[in-house]
Amino acid sequence: MSLGSIIGVDVGGTFTDVFSLDLGTGETAVAKVPTTRPDQSGGFLDGIRAAQPDMGRIRSLVHGTTAGTNALLERKGARTGVITTAGFRDVLEMRRRDRPRTWGLRGDFTPVVPRDLRLEVSERVLADGTVDRTVDLDAVRDAAKALQAQGCEAVVVLFVNAYANPVNEQAAVEALRAVWHNPHVAASSEILPEIREFERFSTTALNGYLQPEVAGYLARLETALKGGGFGGEFMIVQSNGGVMSVDTACKRPVRTALSGPSAGVIAAGYIAETAGYANLITGDMGGTSFDVSMIVGGETVVSPQTSIDFGMVVRTPMIEIATIGAGGGSIASVDAGGLLTIGPESAGSNPGPVAYGRGNTRPTVTDANIVLGRIDATRPLGKGLGALDLEAAKVAIEEHVAKPLGLGVMEAAEAIVRVANSRMAGAIRLVSIERGHDPAKFAYMPFGGGGALHAGAMIDEVGIGRALIPRFPGVTSAMGCVIADMRQDFVQTVNATLDALDLPGLADHMQTHFGEGQMVLESAGSEFASREERFELDMAYIGQTHTVSVPISVKVESGRVQAPTREAVREAFEASYRGLYGRLLKSGIRVLNLRSSVIGKRPKFDLARLAPAKDATVEAAERGSRPVFVRGQWEEARIVARLELPVGARIDGPAVLEQPDATIFVEPWLSATVDSYGNIIIEQKGEQA
Repeated sequence: MSLGSIIGVDVGGTFTDVFSLDLGTGETAVAKVPTTRPDQSGGFLDGIRAAQPDMGRIRSLVHGTTAGTNALLERKGARTGVITTAGFRDVLEMRRRDRPRTWGLRGDFTPVVPRDLRLEVSERVLADGTVDRTVDLDAVRDAAKALQAQGCEAVVVLFVNAYANPVNEQAAVEALRAVWHNPHVAASSEILPEIREFERFSTTALNGYLQPEVAGYLARLETALKGGGFGGEFMIVQSNGGVMSVDTACKRPVRTALSGPSAGVIAAGYIAETAGYANLITGDMGGTSFDVSMIVGGETVVSPQTSIDFGMVVRTPMIEIATIGAGGGSIASVDAGGLLTIGPESAGSNPGPVAYGRGNTRPTVTDANIVLGRIDATRPLGKGLGALDLEAAKVAIEEHVAKPLGLGVMEAAEAIVRVANSRMAGAIRLVSIERGHDPAKFAYMPFGGGGALHAGAMIDEVGIGRALIPRFPGVTSAMGCVIADMRQDFVQTVNATLDALDLPGLADHMQTHFGEGQMVLESAGSEFASREERFELDMAYIGQTHTVSVPISVKVESGRVQAPTREAVREAFEASYRGLYGRLLKSGIRVLNLRSSVIGKRPKFDLARLAPAKDATVEAAERGSRPVFVRGQWEEARIVARLELPVGARIDGPAVLEQPDATIFVEPWLSATVDSYGNIIIEQKGEQA
């Protein structure tokens, strides 16, 4: 009898991707449907039904969402009010005294909460946690009434030094919840109990700004899913690569800021590890953006802070991802100076590229690939699309690129792709070469609907050793939703010198984080293969501004966290500092923050299930040939059904490998082989066995 299925759904700017795994038979199904705007839930449900028509059989559904990211980038969050300490209403606007253009004297910034919605009340906690002035609760209630009268849907409490002692914030929130008209109330000590006022204020304000939008979106999804017969667990991917419950996502929507791309990196890491690659550069090319990340020594690179846009700082653990506007739907144009540019504006899913025939007249990267013969106009990706309009794509490229640059249509189409490749290569260099890594020692994993079309170009442009293309590159992020573990992250500022550090008090903080994390795992109702806890300290030499993340090994016995020794903390710091900088300093050491993670390891499916059928043959996979335009001339390229290739098959370029969710282009000087898991390895012809 079937055990049901687990489904991952990744909603992108152009397509909604679905990966379904039957837990009983091990069979997989994928689907790619256009994303619906403005309400993404329509495409979400269409994608699920395409992969699994019977929602009653779905045991678990995991969603990578861009709802929060889009709300931030498009400034379409909720009208939010702030209640803060007297004298601190402008922290959100002053930021870190940075500016949009480093070398310019012009620029402006509009905070997500306007000044008239940032109200002050009397209270004060000192930096050591001493309550200098208790909060005026009557003033808090009056501020709440004033903000409601101005149409605020959410309210956040931002008190100075609340990380050191949250008592005033807690009292204010309790008073607020008694009079506020909805559940969207939060305090900075709940969201980020960490030193540094602006980062704490910004993260909490953005969390409130997103709460009504994300909570409403998820509520609509849950209602629609239940109406369709779904009764399993529903979870959301976090920016740290873990998953969380819908309830947690509604309370902490800021943790979904890079939800979808993070899921792709998690899947890429698992696929690469299984295939024997510890060092990996990932490139997720969807319809709107190109997202790049790294996996070094089998570990994803996680950053404690990121900027979604200028002045919109989110301090919560996130997989480090560099994003540029170079997706398949990115629009190509010639600027006033006569330079060909790609993006950041995108045609999205509606109207989409010119060839979609939905009203767009400006050429995109996808249109260029169609004109060059790399995408078959008669068999487009995704359900719901008919044959593509090749001639319309040619006309658009001629009018907007070829004529302004004095080029032929084919040369202009190739120029569009080359500029896009150059921009993508720049993003890869940013996360690799500029951080001291040699790309030749890394494999490159492209995914997303368009990533595999440009894999060979990245080998040439950046000098990457080889490309590793997963079995289903177009839905890799959706697969990552199925693979991701459940994870809860916590932070607490301790701010003490190592010599004065209260070790039993540190252990108490660890115990609190451990207990809260275990409660979250228990409440999820999921089955975990194992559980794991991780503790890190942000440390630095006294006088330094920037800290080093120091993993701390501690024992947990009978549910109790044992305090580390002072010497063990010192040794761990020196090992981490020496590893980063090659030397130690003769100075005292400060411990700034404790960071904790509690992880529930979800069972992983065997990637061998995705391997090609044993009776597969190259002959059966052949689909003839067609001309493709490469480096200024036409080449006759083999057309191959990628999923029908057997293990060990080798396809020399030029070739186009087609599958329902993606297209792989193999340049004439490259060759592709199929490994035992069904991945495609692309290398220079002379480097393959």
